[in-house]
Amino acid sequence: MVSRSLRGGSDHSMNVLILGLNYAPEPVGIGPYTAGTAEFLAAAGHKVTVVCGKPYYPDWKVQESYRKPGVLYSVENGVQVRRVPIYVPSKPSGGRRLVHHASFALRAFPEMVRAARAEKPDVVMCIAPSLISMVAARAIARMFGAKVWVHVQDFEVEAAFATGLLKDRGIVATAARGFEQWCLKGGMVSTISPQMCAKLRELGVPDARIYQFRNWANIDNIKPLERPSVYRERWNITTPHVALYSGNLGNKQGIEIIPEVARLLSDRRDVTFVICGNGASRDRLIAAAEGLSNVQFQDLQPAEMMSDLLGLATVHLLPQIAGAADLVLPSKLANMLASGRAVLATASPGTGLAREVEGCGQVVAPEDAVAMARVLESLLDDEGARHAYGLAGRARAEDRWRRQSILGDFEVAMGLYR
Repeated sequence: MVSRSLRGGSDHSMNVLILGLNYAPEPVGIGPYTAGTAEFLAAAGHKVTVVCGKPYYPDWKVQESYRKPGVLYSVENGVQVRRVPIYVPSKPSGGRRLVHHASFALRAFPEMVRAARAEKPDVVMCIAPSLISMVAARAIARMFGAKVWVHVQDFEVEAAFATGLLKDRGIVATAARGFEQWCLKGGMVSTISPQMCAKLRELGVPDARIYQFRNWANIDNIKPLERPSVYRERWNITTPHVALYSGNLGNKQGIEIIPEVARLLSDRRDVTFVICGNGASRDRLIAAAEGLSNVQFQDLQPAEMMSDLLGLATVHLLPQIAGAADLVLPSKLANMLASGRAVLATASPGTGLAREVEGCGQVVAPEDAVAMARVLESLLDDEGARHAYGLAGRARAEDRWRRQSILGDFEVAMGLYR
């Protein structure tokens, strides 16, 4: 998609400075979307600089090739990338996460100053998480006369309360909520779903400053698989059905329900549960699945194999804890829909996740393993329903989650705002 007005010549190009903790080559989470945004803007003729952390997610360990000391500089697909050293806890508790985010904000600020002096920005964009970085983003914007744009991938303060990383009371809770509201004052604020836009309104952000900027599906690379997935042979899967979860194994997903469901369906010999991912909860999940012969754990797979991986699924599993409803919208959903397979999610009625899945699969109450097992059985036994859900999911991905349309519209919005 060629966006209107911004491609007319150098007078319309922007200097965009992006501050985001996570960036490619991190394979899942926020990193791929920040990288995709930066690279799209650069390809459209804008000057884009990214200040980010050294890649560590989802393993919570800096990747081997990035462990050199100091700031690492590179040009990647037209984007100037500056990776700063950060503290990465091997076991990310609430307190350690705060130190982790604070370390990024502190190390990123002087690098933001250098980047802004090299290319005076028109727009400073901050990706949340981490909201702590907004201190640096606002300071740089003020120093250099730039506009501020904050993009909320999830509401980290409320999510921290919902998952127990922070206690929802006392001075710390009050300070965290006050800081969140300060971060959202002034400038444009975007987020990834209609329900999360509504949450911004609840937090006092006026409609004129809210922009829906969805994460996208790789619908050109991920297509419904018409042959057996290569992973069947590679992972020695002989059952006709696969219930698949693929993505980060973190504490906001409620993934602990999957071993419970597998245990409830252990008498069925026609389904294998595949949990494909890495993250802080992996060891706990493996322990929960001890003794189950119908569960496999696999590492995250290369991006170029995503179509085969998602095509392995008979049914995609997408759990979410009740407390995280409308605080995050799992980005993995878009690619699940693009794969043309039915989705089984856990979400409360009326939430963003429930509405996105509606018509493309089934939704059960969060944290109800019995209900999830019952509905999964019905899906496994009803090929016609699965096929219809898969067709609807693919159509929805093409309609709502197309990369070029989403990024092209965002480029126009940013250009009109600057």
